[in-house]
Amino acid sequence: MEQSMIELTQKIDALTAQVAYLADQAQIAERQRQERAELMRDLMPIANDAFRLSVEQLEEIQEYVDLGDLLRLGKRLLRNGRNIDKMLDQLESMMDLAATMGPLANEGFAKAVDVMALMERKGYFAFAQGGLKIADNIVTSFSEDDVKHLGDNVVLILNVVKDMTQPEIMTFIRNTLMVAQGEIEKPVDTSLLALLGQMRDPAVRRGLALTMSVLRVIGSQANGK
Repeated sequence: MEQSMIELTQKIDALTAQVAYLADQAQIAERQRQERAELMRDLMPIANDAFRLSVEQLEEIQEYVDLGDLLRLGKRLLRNGRNIDKMLDQLESMMDLAATMGPLANEGFAKAVDVMALMERKGYFAFAQGGLKIADNIVTSFSEDDVKHLGDNVVLILNVVKDMTQPEIMTFIRNTLMVAQGEIEKPVDTSLLALLGQMRDPAVRRGLALTMSVLRVIGSQANGK
């Protein structure tokens, strides 16, 4: 008798547990149903607005869009699915490359800005601006015939410049200018006796001899012309 009571009690407990489980499942199902209902209530206005906007937009373009065109476009997209996939892969690769090169490009740009700032401080840009102004003056000062004559004689001009820029010639011109600048500031005695006195200086006599030689060459060139 006691064993039967124990078994009956166990069955009642098991049945109670099953009923409680079913009640919990029913509550969960009810909550999910309510949540779905609330979600539908929230989504319906959005869906209605989206449908209304879609209809309005389609009405605006309906004269430009044909159902056959849409079908052909859809078929073409389906036929080129692999190509589109490859294109997307390439796009992703380009984006990865851009992400990799971005820091390098930023570093290079920053370095370029620093170099340009250094050049600005050293005066490169001011010098270039002055050079452009000089070039502009040259271009506006010479006619077409002048440029043609310069082109015909450019070799001779370069040879003259090359000869004039020899170290000994440049040193001679520089020393002469420095001495002349110093002598100009001094008082000069232009009397005949003073000039005759300077003739006793061997350096003066040599200078006169060189001057006369140069004048003789210039005169011969003028006569040859």
